[in-house]
Amino acid sequence: MSNVRVRFAPSPTGFVHVGSLRTALYNYLFARHHGGKFVLRVEDTDRARYTEGAVENLLETLEWSGLSYDEGPENDGDFSPYYQSQRLNIYHEYIEKLISNNFAYPCFCSKERLEKMREEQIGKKLTPKYDGHCRYISGDELIKRRKSEDHVIRLKIPPEGITKVSDIIRGEVQFQNEMIDDQVLLKSDGFPTYHLANVVDDHLMGITHVIRGEEWLISTPKHIILYEYFGWPIPRFAHLPLLLNPDRSKLSKRQGDVAVEDYRKKGYLPEALLNFVALLGWNRGDDEEIFSLEELIADFSLERVNKSGAVFNIEKLNWMNGIYIRKLPEEKYLLIALETMKNNGIDAGNTRKNEQIALAVRNNIETFNDIKERSELFLGDGPLHYSENALEWIKPDSSKKVFTSMLTEIEKIPEITLEAFKSVMGNVQKETGLKGKEIWMPVRSALTGLTEGPELPQVIQIFGKDKILRLLEQAIRV
Repeated sequence: MSNVRVRFAPSPTGFVHVGSLRTALYNYLFARHHGGKFVLRVEDTDRARYTEGAVENLLETLEWSGLSYDEGPENDGDFSPYYQSQRLNIYHEYIEKLISNNFAYPCFCSKERLEKMREEQIGKKLTPKYDGHCRYISGDELIKRRKSEDHVIRLKIPPEGITKVSDIIRGEVQFQNEMIDDQVLLKSDGFPTYHLANVVDDHLMGITHVIRGEEWLISTPKHIILYEYFGWPIPRFAHLPLLLNPDRSKLSKRQGDVAVEDYRKKGYLPEALLNFVALLGWNRGDDEEIFSLEELIADFSLERVNKSGAVFNIEKLNWMNGIYIRKLPEEKYLLIALETMKNNGIDAGNTRKNEQIALAVRNNIETFNDIKERSELFLGDGPLHYSENALEWIKPDSSKKVFTSMLTEIEKIPEITLEAFKSVMGNVQKETGLKGKEIWMPVRSALTGLTEGPELPQVIQIFGKDKILRLLEQAIRV
């Protein structure tokens, strides 16, 4: 497939939704897979919903995730996104072409009339749509009213027939023209709606494939009619499935975080989040779930995107993020971990000990923010609290013998090192006649209060002799 051009076209209305990240990712993967172009266009014509700082946040999120776009107006040697608010003269030019060809018309209806019309239609159980009240105003009256009255410009939908949408994911979808609204294309403030601006820009920017969320499918027949009115080739469409909560309702903030920013703050890695959202609707055809960005580019195809909604499973994301944390080079892991510890007020007294703690908890965290809770084991000097499972290993008489023997052996040595600890445990094993889990589970439970967690050699190095002796004495008294 040659000359592929796709676009990611978000509206700067607030945070970046994880669904928007998936849309950006699928466009990026499709473009890279086919050696095409990935265009970023900011659809900022809805000034009522425009949020200050949203564009900067969007650009920062794309940079964090590694999804680089390929073109746009040059700004100090770098590309900027296309901004629709800077292209108003272009949309006005094409609006006038539609009006002159009788494909669009001015509408002078007041907000009050439109609201009353809508209420009456709903009361009659009809689909709310414009009733065409201004559709046939013409001649001198039209010219005069356009000069003196506020108005919008509406698309003139053919009253009969069917508009067909050919969708890569969903196949052919048909819409009865009589059910399609005469959509507003230009608002009274002179700004275009999404429907006009996105069609004009997609054509002028040579977009070959429009990959966007399922919620835009119902608007696509209006866009196709616009393409036909202008005499332009129609791009290929692919409408992505909805993202769902575990109860299969539409993903919303009421049931959890939906903003990419939230996941960044909670210590998720961009590689893990991208891998996770890539699988929300797409699969390679096997059971593999861990993919690098390069592997996703190599394997991605729109034909393998599902129609049905994809459940956002936070447990799976946590599991996946834990895998990526453990795959990080140690130097990069420590850089992020130490910064996280600093931001959470975690300080063991010196950099070396902070590094030891970070490395000790690495295999037991799923996000970097988990370090705060996991580090408490190494920082507290008070009595240790035991889990129920740990108590079951601490209470038996055989365990008390292990603790007593360890106390005696440790008191003989000046400090705890890995070699010294191995020697201590060898002597304990000979004296008690115990081995395997019968020794190591009681020791782990006594020193950490848990039956799983950091490796014991790491624990004893960080604890030191005095703390180990105190914890063993506490365990003996249980």
